[in-house]
Amino acid sequence: MTAQRSGAPSAAPELPRLGGRRSSYRERVAEALRAALIAGELRPGEVYSAPSLAARFGVSATPVREAMLDLAKEGLVDTVPNKGFRVTAVSDKQLDEYTHIRSLIEIPTVVELARTADRVCLEALRPAAREIVTAALAGDLITYVEADTRFHLGLLALAGNAHLVEVVADLRGRSRLYGLTALVEAGRLLASAEEHLELLDALLDRDERAVREIMTRHLGHVRGLWAARADREPG
Repeated sequence: MTAQRSGAPSAAPELPRLGGRRSSYRERVAEALRAALIAGELRPGEVYSAPSLAARFGVSATPVREAMLDLAKEGLVDTVPNKGFRVTAVSDKQLDEYTHIRSLIEIPTVVELARTADRVCLEALRPAAREIVTAALAGDLITYVEADTRFHLGLLALAGNAHLVEVVADLRGRSRLYGLTALVEAGRLLASAEEHLELLDALLDRDERAVREIMTRHLGHVRGLWAARADREPG
C-alpha cells in the first residue's frame, strides 16, 4: 500500500502476501489491517466501516468485518454498533512501556543469536530484509510494516522460544509508528530500512558488539523517528 498523506483518499492497495506458513485469507486481511494500524494509516479515534475498509483494501466486506472483530479481541479497535470500528488510541506512556519490554527481550536474544544461529537460517531472512528496503524506496508503508514484522519475528524464532515470539508479536501489534509517513516524504526511511541488512551481516559475522549496537539503535527508532508526530495524544 502506497503511503498516503493524512486526510488524502486512499487507493485500493493489493493485499500483501505473508511469509512463513500459509495463512488463511481472513488472517491475511487481519495482518494488512494490523499493519495499517501500526503505520498510522488508520487513525486513532476514527470510526471505519467494514465496507469502506473493504473498498480501500480491494477485498470484500465479510473478511474485513471478521478480521476487525479479531483485532477488537486484541484491544486494537472497539466495535461501534451500526457504524463500524473505532481505532483505539495508544498513549506515549504505553508506547514507552511496550518499547522498554521489547528492548529487554529482543536485544539480548538477538545478540545471543550472533553465537548460536545457523548461517543458512540467517540467510533465509535476507529476502524479507530486501523487501523492507524496496518498500521504503516505494513509500509502501503497509508492505514495509508487514515485511519488518516478518523479518524480526522470523529472527526471534531462531532462538527456539515460541512464547517469546508471541509476546513480541503482541507488543509490535500494539505499537504505533505515526512518523513513518513523514519519513517517507522526507526521504529518510531508507536509512532505517537498510539497518535490517546491516543487522543480518553483523549476525553472519558473529559480531556481538555490532549486533547489540544495531539492535539498540534500531529499537530506539520505535520511540524516536518512527513514532514522531504532530498530533500527539496526551501521555
